[in-house]
Amino acid sequence: MDVFRIQGGARLVGEVHITGAKNSSLKLMAVALLAPGKTTIRAVPNILDVTIMAELLRRLGCSVSYSAETETVEIDVPATIEHRADYDLVRRMRASIAVLGPLVARTGAADVALPGGDAIGSRGLDMHTAGLERMGATVANEHGYLVVHAPDGGLVGTHVYLDFPSVGATETLLMAAVTANGVTVIDNAAREPEIVDICNMLLAMGAQIDGVGTSLLTITGVSSLKAVEHTTVADRIVAGTWAVAAVITGGDITVRNANSEHLSIALEKLVTAGAEVEITNDGFRVQMNKRPTAIDVVTLPYPGFPTDLQPQFIALNSIAEGSAMVTENLFEARFRFVQELTRLGAEVRTDGHHALIRGRSQLSGAPVEATDIRAGAGLVLAGLVADGETTVHAIDHIDRGYVDFEKQLSKLGANIIRETSPQLS
Repeated sequence: MDVFRIQGGARLVGEVHITGAKNSSLKLMAVALLAPGKTTIRAVPNILDVTIMAELLRRLGCSVSYSAETETVEIDVPATIEHRADYDLVRRMRASIAVLGPLVARTGAADVALPGGDAIGSRGLDMHTAGLERMGATVANEHGYLVVHAPDGGLVGTHVYLDFPSVGATETLLMAAVTANGVTVIDNAAREPEIVDICNMLLAMGAQIDGVGTSLLTITGVSSLKAVEHTTVADRIVAGTWAVAAVITGGDITVRNANSEHLSIALEKLVTAGAEVEITNDGFRVQMNKRPTAIDVVTLPYPGFPTDLQPQFIALNSIAEGSAMVTENLFEARFRFVQELTRLGAEVRTDGHHALIRGRSQLSGAPVEATDIRAGAGLVLAGLVADGETTVHAIDHIDRGYVDFEKQLSKLGANIIRETSPQLS
């Protein structure tokens, strides 16, 4: 098992280039299933989850090739595809559930193992299945698999109201609806940039979707879609992580190929903390020359503050001046990493979905373990400002969301190395 060894105290200075969004790339790969032929997706990050999704698509009958050099994935989808997504892959990555909608739409059936992924809380599939049932599908849970069958003649358009603007449910129903019979309305749909990215690819493929970027999506089913070329939207969470890295280390980082509008609330919070943020033509620049001021955060669906930046902001608050309250409204177990952060000397108390952080002038290096992708990033950021050495274990989580994280940190001036930790016999 690899670990990161970090010597704290470095000020990060320089530039980073943001690639395509993990949370979009994986879903776009699933979208490719909707059209026979060769789909090309650019700006796909070279991360473990992409490898897993590629293998899943191969098992469904596709030919998949990926170039790390050009960050391009090519997916050749046959006229007939399989409809079973096996447990050994799905358990490793929750995004595998994204194949559910396309499989039902293309084959009339789907056997998808109940997904695994990050340990940040329960994320049920009730809204996915309820929406599919409203479209005429039958749904059963059999032997650890979600088994879905479309009615004879295919799925039927309907009106679906989501109790919560779930990204996953919106994606599943959107992909299922584009070739359904009639009109489907998804009310209270998620509005994340990654949802817009999926819609844009589907539109290029020939889908008919109104209300893109709003909470009301109207999809008129078409008989078929065509394979296309598409470039993934930039990863706002990775961009936001670098913004926090600049602030927490008192650094100066220019983030290229990022859409600042996708991070407007997070960047405003950093300004409140005392940072200077300059919006550029292709991203933004974040400078910090003093100890940050503690900032309250409340996570909400987009365009609210993103839950995927919550751990990084808790790390920032742990060394800020004053106290702050962080409220997590999306995932009840996202505070699991706090116990690891306290090993570095952070003063954090949690109560339900609230965390109270009292900033300290100095953290102290210690061994810690990542519990999910963003928690791992938060622990690395904390290690950058901790006295002495911090060892971050279970960094395979981090590798699932960040490309060459330690190499990019090193280029900015961080003292961080990756090494293999000896295993107990």
